[in-house]
Amino acid sequence: MFRSEGEFVGWLQQRLARPSRNVPVGIGDDAAVVRASASHDLILTADFSIESVHFSRRIHPARSVGHRALARSLSDIAAMGGKPRFALVSLALSNRLSRGWVEEFYAGLASLADRYGVAVIGGDTSVAAGAAADVTVLGEVCRGGALLRSGARPGDLIFVSGRLGLAELGFQLLKSRPLAGSQRLNRKNRAEAIRSHLYPEPQCALGQFLSRNRLASAAMDLSDGLALDLSRLARASAVGARIVEEQIPGPEMVPAEVARRLALSGGEDYQLLFTVPPAKAKRLPRAFRGVALQPIGLMTTTNKLTLVGLDGGEIPLEPAGYDHFKRK
Repeated sequence: MFRSEGEFVGWLQQRLARPSRNVPVGIGDDAAVVRASASHDLILTADFSIESVHFSRRIHPARSVGHRALARSLSDIAAMGGKPRFALVSLALSNRLSRGWVEEFYAGLASLADRYGVAVIGGDTSVAAGAAADVTVLGEVCRGGALLRSGARPGDLIFVSGRLGLAELGFQLLKSRPLAGSQRLNRKNRAEAIRSHLYPEPQCALGQFLSRNRLASAAMDLSDGLALDLSRLARASAVGARIVEEQIPGPEMVPAEVARRLALSGGEDYQLLFTVPPAKAKRLPRAFRGVALQPIGLMTTTNKLTLVGLDGGEIPLEPAGYDHFKRK
């Protein structure tokens, strides 16, 4: 078996990738880009949501499962700077599922699709031991305007959107495994964290803004944790990265040490990680549609990832986060 998701993707690229001028971006980025016309490119992505891997019916309401299944693919389109247009939804149903569960699943999915202007135009159904959904989304972007992981250069500033680690905090609360300090959370804080996990908001408008104004040199969505996703972006761009701990926007309602761990390795925030050349940084607002845009460091000439601690010292940043192939 493969030791990591990165190793599997690399093997797949060698086995299946066929360079083509009509497919400027294939396997290895957040989504594939297909040349469709003289003015637009198509963006295609697909994501699984599998019971006992991505969701648990004990923890996640069916409406949340449907919302999250579509949100995962929408976030990939957002990372590429595209506008999502159409979706195909394939659903494997367990005999243990009720009709009510299926109705709530599609209610959550359809509600998010309506808000983002996405038409669900087909898919497939089957029966399986556990529930699983496969959502394919097709989006579009101006020709040559897709944001890639491979465009970062040394000296580019690293930005993240939103507050990182909230989704993981919410997940731990839902599992009744409170982290240190979270026992003192008030009702509003708990609700915010739990909603961040159950109903994440893909940053499609922000991705389009960055692409349309040609502000970002590279981008990807934060689905597996900042440390791991940053390592992927740095590797794709053949550069290193240096980030500053006190600038990373973790959850404010837990102790600093816990907030740092959540922000670095907690997954499923579906915010954006992107780099901006220094000359363009002044054109970037501090917030976009109410979502903060926070500089956290810069890309470097080395191939190393480093974290500047609160004491000013630098330590290697381990690419910890969620990796399907490393799950026990």
